Parts: sequence; structure tokens; C-alpha cells
Amino acid sequence: MVSTLKAEKQVITKIERISVDSNSESEQKPKRIKQWDVSDREWARYWRFRTPELRQQLLDKYVPLVRNVATRMSMNFPRSVELNDLISTGIIGLIEAFKNFDPDRGVKFETYAVPRIRGAILDELRALDWVPRSTRAKSREIERAYLSLENQHGRKPELTELAKELNYTMEEMNLAIDDVSSTHIMSLDEVVYREDDNRQVPRIETIIDKETISILSDLEKKELKAFLGIAITRLTEQEKLVIALYYYEELTLKEIGEVMTISESRVSQIHTRAVMKMRNMIKDKFGINF
Repeated sequence: MVSTLKAEKQVITKIERISVDSNSESEQKPKRIKQWDVSDREWARYWRFRTPELRQQLLDKYVPLVRNVATRMSMNFPRSVELNDLISTGIIGLIEAFKNFDPDRGVKFETYAVPRIRGAILDELRALDWVPRSTRAKSREIERAYLSLENQHGRKPELTELAKELNYTMEEMNLAIDDVSSTHIMSLDEVVYREDDNRQVPRIETIIDKETISILSDLEKKELKAFLGIAITRLTEQEKLVIALYYYEELTLKEIGEVMTISESRVSQIHTRAVMKMRNMIKDKFGINF
């Protein structure tokens, strides 16, 4: 009995020695208890008996640590990655860390376990990722170069500038862009904001099939074209001529000015006035905003 108590005391002393450095700075202020804090006596009891029940009790107490790690990591992942899936995978890392933990190394279990939990989560995500790691690395390389050029020039870089920064030919740059662009996946169930009314809707509701023939849309276009012809007849003769030369004869403003013997700026004023008139007439007729 005496020898058993002595052995337990030695284990407790060993574990207390591990945490003495981390606790020295907090002796003068109250210690903030984490949800996964486990007492030295609980660890000593486990090292003494090592029963499956005690092991499970300790693992259960460290589940909040897994949740904490998974929650922090989920902030950098797409919404399609479920937090519960990360926690489940992280628990596997926790079990593996518990299995290989050695208190004689002088490291607290939390310090030892966190990298193993993170590693288990990342390994699982890589295993589920259908995109090759080389493509992911290329994507990060292009992104870093893009941000660097954007910071240097204060604008979005041209594709030629990006290729030069990465030492790519234009053919290699185009192939890399095509390769990387296929790695992005969006959920059709994800909630997004509509551009017209800023209302939250599932992404699938914002997708328009431009190849689908809509009878109603076709009738609306025909009606709009017919009214546009009427709107042009309501312009002045000078405005009609500018519209005809610009849109039908495809002359430049300078060429129209030479034909009408007026300045190019005057042609621009007439064109702008004519377009505004037609826009207002269409708005009044159909309620369409441009």
C-alpha cells in the first residue's frame, strides 16, 4: 500500500514539473479554466491504472479541444465543409495523439495533441480533394503573384504582367489559368445576394439558361424593338441623322461631324441627347431602368 501511494506521488510530481513553467507567470492572477482542462491527479490516475474506462474519460474531456481546433480551421474552408465532419476527423487525431503521448518528454498533452488534430483534419481533406496537390500549389503561386503585382501597381495586373512575374510564356499562363479555374466548386444551395434587389436566395435561382428559348422573352424583345422604331420617329431630324449614321452606317463621331459639317463634340452632345430621350421613352413605356 505504501509503495503504491509512493508511485502515485511520483507520477503526480512528474506531471506537475511539466506544467511548472507555463504556470509560473499566472501565479499572480486567477487562472482561466479551459473546457478541456484535466487535473494532474486525473492523469496520474490514468498512468497508474491505464484502464479503458479512464482512457475514455480523459478523451471525453478533451473533445472540446477538438471542437476548438476544428472551429478555428473551418473559418478558412468553404461553406461546403461541415464543422461536424471536421470534429469527427479531429477526434481520430486526438485518439492517435493520446496513444503516442509520452509525459517524459516534458510537454503538456494539449501542446502535443493540437498539431496531431490539425494534421488529421488536413489529411482527411486532402484525401477527399479531387484536385491534384500540384494544381493547388499552382493556384496559390498565381494568387501570391497576383496580389504582389496588385500591391505594386495599385490596380489589377494584366495577364502579360502576371506571366512575366511567374516566368511563364503566354501559352503556359493560359493553360495554368484554365487548370486552376476548374478547381473552384460552388454549391447551388449556397445563399447569395441577388444583384437587382439585394435579396438573399439560393445560388441556383440566379442561374439563367441563355440557350433556353422563352416565348415570353421573345415577345418582349419584339415589342421593345417595335417601340424603339416609334421612339426614333419622335426625335428631331438632326438626332435621327446622328443615330442612323452612328448605329446603321457605323461611322465615328468625327466622321459624322464631317458629314454634317459640325464639330465632333457637337455630334457627341446630339447623340447623348437622343439616347437619353429614347431611354426615357422606353422607361415610361416598359418600366425598364438602364
